[in-house]
Amino acid sequence: MNILVTNDDGIFAPGVEALVNILQHFGDVFVVCPDEEKSAVSHSITLRYPVRATPLSLFSPNVSAWAVNGTPADCVKLGVEVLMKEKPDIVFSGINLGPNLGRDLYYSGTIASAAEASLYGIPAVAISLASFNGYRIHFETVKQLVYEIGEVILQNTIPNHVFLNVNVPYTSRECCLGVKVVPLDMSVSRYQYVGMNDPYGNVYYWLKDGYQQLDGLEKGHDFKLLKDGYATVTPIEIKFNQKRKRDQIHRWFRNFNGLKEEMNHG
Repeated sequence: MNILVTNDDGIFAPGVEALVNILQHFGDVFVVCPDEEKSAVSHSITLRYPVRATPLSLFSPNVSAWAVNGTPADCVKLGVEVLMKEKPDIVFSGINLGPNLGRDLYYSGTIASAAEASLYGIPAVAISLASFNGYRIHFETVKQLVYEIGEVILQNTIPNHVFLNVNVPYTSRECCLGVKVVPLDMSVSRYQYVGMNDPYGNVYYWLKDGYQQLDGLEKGHDFKLLKDGYATVTPIEIKFNQKRKRDQIHRWFRNFNGLKEEMNHG
């Protein structure tokens, strides 16, 4: 099995090394990651300057790795189209520092990597850790938990054009309460702009992550269950064909098209 590993924290992030160590038990691992942190760049790709992939020897000798001066989506595109001789059987993105929940679906580079793989028809998994302090995290604590979740995923078949968004609590396998397959809580506005003054008295704004202060969360959804101590898995489907919605919106323009046809035949 060929496994492509990427992330948005950068190739030197300890979460990448932890994920590579775990996945080497299941197949041949290839790493293509940004050369620096690219968090919250969403699904952007690089158009206006050249993208370079620099080979690095960061992991065990049998792991090929490249650092890319682009986005997480660039990394998956390069890995699939150029760097790997064979199409990967699955893509894993992570282990991300900090959870990706709810509306993060639209902001996260970690999730975007998995979505890009799904566009190629490749099964993909985004994995994030519910902890933020990279200097205090000991990935050995969560490696067994991630290993066992990954093993279950690899023993099964992810449906076509679906990727999995996985979030794990910062705890051991023994202390994790279990795995819940849950919907995203899209009602939570996790990031809020905070106004501040610069030394000259001008106001500027900084996004504050309010994850630690969130309360009143919806039961049975990702934010709440992760905070309660469960690992959460959310299947995300990329729909290319929504005929019912197309037909519904087509009716909006029925009168417009009728008038245009009368004018054309008049």
